[in-house]
Amino acid sequence: MSPSQRPSAMPAPLRWGVNYTPSEGWFHSWQDFEVDAVRADFESIAALGLDHVRIFPLWPLLQPNRTLIRAQGIADVGKVVDAAAEFGLEVSIDGLQGHLSSFDFLPAWVTSWHRRNIFTDPEVVMAQAQLITALAREVTERPNVLGMTLGNETNQFAVERHPDQQLTTPAQMGEWLTTLLAAVQTEWPGGSHQHSFDDNVWFVDNCPLTPAHAATLGDMTTVHSWIFVAVARLFPPGHPARTLFADYLIQLAAAYAQDPARPIWLQEIGAPHPAVPFDGAADFLEASLRPVLDTPNLWGVTWWCSHDVSRKLADFPELEHSLGLLDSGRAVKPAGRRLAELIAAEKSHPTPRRQRTTAVAFDPGDLQTGMGRSVADPAGAVFAAWLEQTAAGKKPALVRTSKLSDANYLRARGITDVALAAQPTRE
Repeated sequence: MSPSQRPSAMPAPLRWGVNYTPSEGWFHSWQDFEVDAVRADFESIAALGLDHVRIFPLWPLLQPNRTLIRAQGIADVGKVVDAAAEFGLEVSIDGLQGHLSSFDFLPAWVTSWHRRNIFTDPEVVMAQAQLITALAREVTERPNVLGMTLGNETNQFAVERHPDQQLTTPAQMGEWLTTLLAAVQTEWPGGSHQHSFDDNVWFVDNCPLTPAHAATLGDMTTVHSWIFVAVARLFPPGHPARTLFADYLIQLAAAYAQDPARPIWLQEIGAPHPAVPFDGAADFLEASLRPVLDTPNLWGVTWWCSHDVSRKLADFPELEHSLGLLDSGRAVKPAGRRLAELIAAEKSHPTPRRQRTTAVAFDPGDLQTGMGRSVADPAGAVFAAWLEQTAAGKKPALVRTSKLSDANYLRARGITDVALAAQPTRE
């Protein structure tokens, strides 16, 4: 990895990518891997001007038994990386899948009669570290790899709403993340490695993965912006909250970071139907991305997703069949054309990166446990105050109240004007 790719050196221009969903067979295609189909997909992706893809090998296929890592499965990941290189694409690899598009992919040796906690069982964690290490060893010497994300929204297995919740404390979650990040960093010291999560991390008090985990562990903070979770239920079509939500999440990520320069990766953002009408996806894409482009420490944008899920496949939530920049026949959709135009414009005349001088201050409560983070929920006063500042023509950041007395921190972030959001009464 070249110095310009490392997260400590912010890229110019911004990195542009897509989460790769195979057009033929979705992620089930790992079972009957055909590299020529992957090449055709990557050719259609590269034609949009994108420079990287995020890929998702399935954990049960790579490690069907706790002590068996399939050499062919690992080799197939390497073949995908090589195919991407043919089209000038770099690759970020997710390690433990995990959770994808409403489906869970866990190996049989942690489910049913063999149920074990994937976050706390020592033998399970050791096996996960071995798989992460094997993946890293396969790709680390390839010139077009960026790094590894531990898994896709792994926190979902630990939250109350999951039908088979894995009980975990914040301390245990931190230990799990630290252990697996150390494994990949040891084998692949030149890569950029991180973990990912849904927005429960920012808004749900009892989610065991906390904002502190999100904003301090790994080389970058990842952001997954999906308006169907809460924003679309709270704000009507056409309300600016919908297209400003990604920016809000990025500002939350920046507020929780100890290092003002910590890189942030908008790793997932999509235009989900019906919250976004089919004929409005392109406008939603542009209106959601333009507000974030001037963020000084934004590493890149990776759209979800590359290709629509084919309607030959059953039982997906309806929105999954329409999220692609291209359809399942690899034809470019309006959102894909709009993103290509935006990328071309940004490459020609990049949006200048600027610090935000105005910030909305909030008290998130206990950073160690995450109790109190719900103050920033889209239904609350912090988001309302942030939107109010935006409507007044200011482009606001967010800052924790505990940082308001730290002049060096405020100076590093460029904050000179602070507005206080109404705070809830804490018992």
